[in-house]
Amino acid sequence: MYNYFMETLEAFYKRITHPLPQDLHNGIGHFNVFTRQECAEIPYSRKDYFKITFLKGKHKVHYADKTLQSNQYALMFSDPLVPYSWESLDGKKCGYFCIFTEAFFYNHGALRSYPIYKPEHPKLFLLNEATAKEVEALFEKMLGEIDSTYAYRDDLLRNWTMELIHIALKMEPASIIPDVQSDKKRKIDSLFNELLERQFPITSPYERLELKNPSDFARLLNIHPNHLNRTLKEVSEKTTTERIAQRVLEEAKILLKHSSWSVGDIAYALGYEESAHFINFFKKKLNQTPQNYRIGQTRLFS
Repeated sequence: MYNYFMETLEAFYKRITHPLPQDLHNGIGHFNVFTRQECAEIPYSRKDYFKITFLKGKHKVHYADKTLQSNQYALMFSDPLVPYSWESLDGKKCGYFCIFTEAFFYNHGALRSYPIYKPEHPKLFLLNEATAKEVEALFEKMLGEIDSTYAYRDDLLRNWTMELIHIALKMEPASIIPDVQSDKKRKIDSLFNELLERQFPITSPYERLELKNPSDFARLLNIHPNHLNRTLKEVSEKTTTERIAQRVLEEAKILLKHSSWSVGDIAYALGYEESAHFINFFKKKLNQTPQNYRIGQTRLFS
C-alpha cells in the first residue's frame, strides 16, 4: 500500500525551479510544455493536473497497481485520478511532456469522455520509429508555439494535444509486466499475518503467546527482522511492532470484556512477565487502565 501525496501545479513548478506562470489561476485553464531534461524522476504520487509524456529510452512505469516497461519509445498519459511514477532504466532523460488542466479544454470537448482518461483504460503505449517521429514533431510544435503571441495559440495547443490522444487510441497498449517484488512482499505479509493470527484466540489463562516480538516472526519466516519490518511497513503502513501490538490489544480487550480472568492472568497469557508492563501498554494505547476499561464495558452492557 502506497502513502502518496497530491502534487499541485504550484508544487510542480517549485520542484523544477521554474517561475510560476501568471496564467496559473486565470480561470481559463493552464497549459505548458517541457523537455524531460527539465524534470527529475518523481515519487509515486497523484497530480492535480493532466500530463502527456513522450519517453525515449528504457523506462519502468508504475501506474495505479500496474507496472509496465518501455525499451525504446513510449507515450504515457497521466491524470489526477490515479497515482503514478516512472524510473529510468538506462539513466537517460530524453523526450518531452506537456501538462494542462481540465479547464484548458472547457468549451472545446469533454476531455474525460475519451477512453484514454477512464481510470480502467491503459496509459502507456509503445511506439515504433515512424510513430515516435510523429509524436516528437507534435511536441516540437508545442515548444515552438508556447511563448508566441499568436491570438489563437491555445487552439493550436489543444489540437496538437488531441492529436496525441488520437494517436494513442489507435494503438495497442503496452503489456503489464509481473511485479515480482510486490508479489514477494504480499506473500511475506500474508505469512506474517497467518503466524500472528494462529496464536488467537487465547482460551485459557494457562496458554501463552509464543511469538511476541519481530525477531520471533522473522526467525520463522527465515528473513532478517529489518527486512520483515520494511516489507510490512510498505504493504500495510504499519511496522512489525505496531502490527503485533494492535493484535495483542484487540485480544486484551476481548479477554477483559468477555472473561473473568484477572488482569495478571491476561497479562501473562499475552506474554508479559510483569502485570505492570501490560498495564502501561494498555494505558498508553487507550488512555485508561485495563481495570477501568473492564468496568466501563460492564456498565455499558449491564
